Amino acid sequence: MADTAMARSESSMSEDPLERAIWRLRSRGCWADAAALLEDAAGTDAGAAQRRAALLVEQCMFTAAGWERAEDALRTAEALSTDGENRGVTACERGYLAYASTLFQERDRSDEARAALGRAAALLPPASPHRPMLDFRRGLVAQHLTRNATAAQAAFRRAHAGALEQGDRLLSSFTWRHLAALAADEGDLAEARHGFRESLRLREELGYLVGTAPALMALADVEPEPDAGRLRAEATRLVRLLDGVPSWLAEQLGEEPRRIPAADG
Repeated sequence: MADTAMARSESSMSEDPLERAIWRLRSRGCWADAAALLEDAAGTDAGAAQRRAALLVEQCMFTAAGWERAEDALRTAEALSTDGENRGVTACERGYLAYASTLFQERDRSDEARAALGRAAALLPPASPHRPMLDFRRGLVAQHLTRNATAAQAAFRRAHAGALEQGDRLLSSFTWRHLAALAADEGDLAEARHGFRESLRLREELGYLVGTAPALMALADVEPEPDAGRLRAEATRLVRLLDGVPSWLAEQLGEEPRRIPAADG
């Protein structure tokens, strides 16, 4: 089975020097540099191709740029995928890229996102280590594209349980955050604060710097002043430190978002 980014979204504790280098770059928003470390192997190895594609897809999610580069990497990964598990992993990445493209209004690919994630669900067996990430991404589609809070909550809970079982603290930080957002929408501010605090704690412990500012802002939205102001100020400092990433948060804070060189024209 390929050891892909989907199978383990946290590499900070790995003893493999390559994994640690990739994590350090990824956690600081240097996705292109991280992907470059896999470029040679990605031409022939399905696992390396999948991991490289996942990094470039994540860059799209944080910067709303680099779409063609991610598409090219994903097509390479799809071409190298041979068994059902590999095809399921690449289908999940395909669905996530289509989701991101729709979310940031690059173009409406919501049908493609749902179809690709459905294909991944058919290919990945229930016991697959990739299932929690798939459940999480299906929850994102339900939450933000189809606006089905009930389906989103069920998917996030499955993903959360799977992440805890696997010890995937990074994915747990995402599931905590999205479950907390649903709780906030329902007016349960105590549960929302708990979830957002857990998400922030995990990201700080892991050193996931690029994801810390969004966690700070999410918590600020449910905390009273002066704590909310302190959290927003810290989020602004981190966005500046990372040169305007995430781009959507930089714009929200009135900062200049990072401009990704357009290899795709």
